[in-house]
Amino acid sequence: MAKELVKWEPFREVSRLRRDMDRVFEDFFGPRRWGLTPWEGEWTPAMDVAETDERVVVKAEMPGIEPKEIDISLTGDVLTVKGEKKSEREEKKENYHLVERSYGTFSRSVTLPAAVDAEKIDAKYEKGVLTITCPKKEVVKPKQIEVKAE
Repeated sequence: MAKELVKWEPFREVSRLRRDMDRVFEDFFGPRRWGLTPWEGEWTPAMDVAETDERVVVKAEMPGIEPKEIDISLTGDVLTVKGEKKSEREEKKENYHLVERSYGTFSRSVTLPAAVDAEKIDAKYEKGVLTITCPKKEVVKPKQIEVKAE
């Protein structure tokens, strides 16, 4: 079966790549997200997930949220953090010229990279950062079985 040779046009490939990347950003950020337009009502805390030999640590930035307003749950290997960031705005006939801070309910779920002991999970909130420490489960080490020849 003979294959046909096609002339390579690098500028067409670059143009296609640019369109694809624009579409990805458009889908993720939306058409109005490029300027100073706030994320109207959409707020989710930024999270870091780190793993050591003994534990998995999840940190989430949650400034202005009361610890009692935070709900943490573990289902299988998925850790979910839910809560609400309430509006602090008072109506005193102020003329707002720019509003970038977002408020509202949020829910973030992350799949933990290792099995953790749900009974020993600890959560602390300090200076606007929630730190969730998840000790890893004791893993049963595989036992090497020797094959004996008769």
